[in-house]
Amino acid sequence: MAAGARPVQLGLDEIGTPLVEATFVVVDLETTGGSPRESAITEIGAVKVRGGETVGEFQTLVNPGTGIPPTITVLTGITNAMVTSAPRIAEVLPAFLEFSRGAILVAHNARFDVGFLRAACEQMDLPWPRPQIVDTVALARRVVTRDESPNHKLASLARLFGSVTAPDHRALTDARATVDVLHGLLSRMAGLGVTHVEDLTTAADPVPATRRRKASLADGLPTGPGVYQFLGPSGDVLYVGTAVNLRRRVRSYFTAAEKRRRIAEMIDLATAVRPVPCATELEAAVRELRAIATYRPPYNRRSRSPEKQPWVRLTDEPHPRLSIVRHVPAEAASRAIGPFSSRSQAELAVAAIVAATGLRTCSQRLPATPRPSASACVLAEMGSCVAPCVRETSEYAARAKRAEAALSGDASGVVAAARATIVRLSRHQRYEEAARRRDELVAYLRAASRTERHDGIRAARQLIAARRHSGGGWELLLLRYGRFAGTAVSGRGAPVMGVVRTLAASGEDVSPPAGRPGAATAEETELVLRWLERPGTRLVELDCGETGTATGMGWALPLRGASALLPRLQELIVSQTEQGVLEPGSDGVASGPAGGSPSAVVARPATRGASGAA
Repeated sequence: MAAGARPVQLGLDEIGTPLVEATFVVVDLETTGGSPRESAITEIGAVKVRGGETVGEFQTLVNPGTGIPPTITVLTGITNAMVTSAPRIAEVLPAFLEFSRGAILVAHNARFDVGFLRAACEQMDLPWPRPQIVDTVALARRVVTRDESPNHKLASLARLFGSVTAPDHRALTDARATVDVLHGLLSRMAGLGVTHVEDLTTAADPVPATRRRKASLADGLPTGPGVYQFLGPSGDVLYVGTAVNLRRRVRSYFTAAEKRRRIAEMIDLATAVRPVPCATELEAAVRELRAIATYRPPYNRRSRSPEKQPWVRLTDEPHPRLSIVRHVPAEAASRAIGPFSSRSQAELAVAAIVAATGLRTCSQRLPATPRPSASACVLAEMGSCVAPCVRETSEYAARAKRAEAALSGDASGVVAAARATIVRLSRHQRYEEAARRRDELVAYLRAASRTERHDGIRAARQLIAARRHSGGGWELLLLRYGRFAGTAVSGRGAPVMGVVRTLAASGEDVSPPAGRPGAATAEETELVLRWLERPGTRLVELDCGETGTATGMGWALPLRGASALLPRLQELIVSQTEQGVLEPGSDGVASGPAGGSPSAVVARPATRGASGAA
């Protein structure tokens, strides 16, 4: 527990309620017919049980306000004379709702009984309390075979489980018989891992018994946030996940709520669950990413190889070109963007920059002075390249400068060139080509924007921020060079700056990054950035050193950068699409003309909080 934190009493929903501690109200109704719209209640009987013992009963006849059909009288024995002096449902229902308040509602064929009760609430303008409902018919279908009982009717099940009460179509008698049936069913389902109230939600689902029994793997797990690791027979990590409540999340894997085929296969292999308790949800999310990258569990589909994500950089040679790489050295960090989700996205971004700057696309390394034997390629003949391979020219240096600007915070040239091309192609109804230019532009802007946003905190030697914690007090975050280095929660009323000093002293030591991607993966940096950018975050300390970011501005965004232009471009395209000017394309970006040139947008600070103590 963080310094100054106060103990918190956990609710039953957080720790799980054993069935032996749960309160059940078993209810049965008699009615004038089968439909709540056309029929009315004639009798309510209910039994309240806890820990296998009866703690209360509720029984009353109800005047339905209409005649009881003879067939119903023959079935139930309730006559018109018996209900003439009985109270109306308006008098009975509030008393029953009070009797069943806070309990789990149980009925045999619950759809019938609950349907009448809800309809009565609607007629009286009473709010339906929305209790947890258990249907003994559904449970019986799960654990009682045809060999044991010819059907799942109440009378048949009562005989099977040796009920001391024989059902006779009277409400209280049938409710008492249903209590015995419920206890018999729960006794059987305990062997399937149904031991807590939370298990009842999916107890009737078709989950293999071997899998449901593995719910015991969740026993003893913490109830706070953290990371869980499913382990195989050899102790190898099969799957890593994160949870707000570790015990509750892990238990959910052993119910029908989990429908993923691969995960079901993983659960069948798992023999243990290893928890990693965390102070906050953010810490859990970060540690999940790191664990996936470390263990590379076979059943996790994402983030297993973040180091393989591609970047786009400008090469160091007399006539630079764009190259797709997996690592960017420190000296080239200011001339690279990324990482990209795939190589195909990186290739789209390269095409956008090349189209705007005219950089060469050949891959050979060219000398400063052309070789006498060199010959130009077809691109030079088409006028698409100034051919520095065969002639000396100052034009190529200017093109390289524009490309460098596009990779270091000035996206306006690429945006203007791409939009002009899209307008021209759309006017000639060449929409497929226009869509291709659109996709190239979006791929470039997204990667450039990500790079700009990440660079600010990657350059910070130390950053401490605070947010109000849901349980009171403050949640504190420590970053060093963009890497999560620690977190703490100060209790309500505790001296915050004391916790800040403790966090700074105990946080992870992080060395300055050498090149891209930096001290942390892009996914981790994005996680903490989203936390920082949420309204209400306060900046406690920011140390960017003597040089700040690559641009020397500290934590800031470039005025003409992709972070400023991308939102405006998307808003403009969406607006024109809604007006019918453009046709929508993939990713919500239209394939028609965007019109106009990008407006200059004043860059906002990367955090909304004010510097100072939290």
